[in-house]
Amino acid sequence: MVKFMKKSKNIGLGIPTPKESCEDQKCPFHGDILVRGRSFVGIVSKISFQKNALVEWERRRYVPKYERYEKRKSKLWAHNPLCLDVKVGDNVKIMETKKISKTKNFVIVQKL
Repeated sequence: MVKFMKKSKNIGLGIPTPKESCEDQKCPFHGDILVRGRSFVGIVSKISFQKNALVEWERRRYVPKYERYEKRKSKLWAHNPLCLDVKVGDNVKIMETKKISKTKNFVIVQKL
């Protein structure tokens, strides 16, 4: 039995398509999900199960009382497509999609 590779689509924004293919319906390159809205760059801090990744990044917030900046972290759950092969500690770019599950409405689109 010959398995045909599904053609990958270009999602735009100068993001290259991955060389591998996958059968994931929630992959922005090989599935039915469209990306839109906000995008962030962060580090993968946790991968639970197979297709969930916790992405976190650090930001600075100004405190007027002390006239200084404080460090804060933001964390988001994102869908991890199998074709990108992302592991813990990788820098990634995530983009907003429609609601995938109760806590996920972002998907990893690029491994930096």
